[in-house]
Amino acid sequence: MGLATAIIFLLGIGNFAFNAAVFAHGHPMFVRLPANSQSLARRAALVSEFAVLFFALLLSVKGWPGYAWAYAAYTAVNGGAAWLILSGRV
Repeated sequence: MGLATAIIFLLGIGNFAFNAAVFAHGHPMFVRLPANSQSLARRAALVSEFAVLFFALLLSVKGWPGYAWAYAAYTAVNGGAAWLILSGRV
């Protein structure tokens, strides 16, 4: 396992934490959804987050360590969006 793979893995943990925090926050737009839609939205977010992480790890292991920078940028945008939601700016 290379350094890029380890970095992507650690950033992935952070992205899952961002998702968990946003869903636990109870944003008014999310709370208005029916319970079935809330459950589906949580699952869809986790599946899509896993897919992005999986392919970033796969490409990193296959010799494309530059994807660590791309995934770091993705994490920064994801963290910014989570901060906006959690701070009540959105």
